[in-house]
Amino acid sequence: MNSKYLGVIMAMLSATAAYPLQAKDLPVFNLSVKDGHFSPVQVEVPAGEKFKLVVKNEGSGTEEFESSDLNREKLITPGASVVIIIGPLKAGSYGFYGEFHPQTARGQIIAK
Repeated sequence: MNSKYLGVIMAMLSATAAYPLQAKDLPVFNLSVKDGHFSPVQVEVPAGEKFKLVVKNEGSGTEEFESSDLNREKLITPGASVVIIIGPLKAGSYGFYGEFHPQTARGQIIAK
């Protein structure tokens, strides 16, 4: 095999192998949704760092985590959880809501 291609393949493999370890080591913040309400309504996260937001649907109906501030949208079926990788964020407040209960399922991620 041409050494030029071998170097490219090795670089791709090492980058791919490193990614799961980095994602695995991210801080995790939990959020639940039930009956048209998120809990907690505010999630404080460190500014400037990537993190995982784990959203669990504890209700009997489907809900959708939606945030134009974060450019994220995830459908969550009853009893299921989704993992959303977010950040790094600048210090500030980022709103989110439940697409199927936009008046009551509201919250904020606060990056400090």
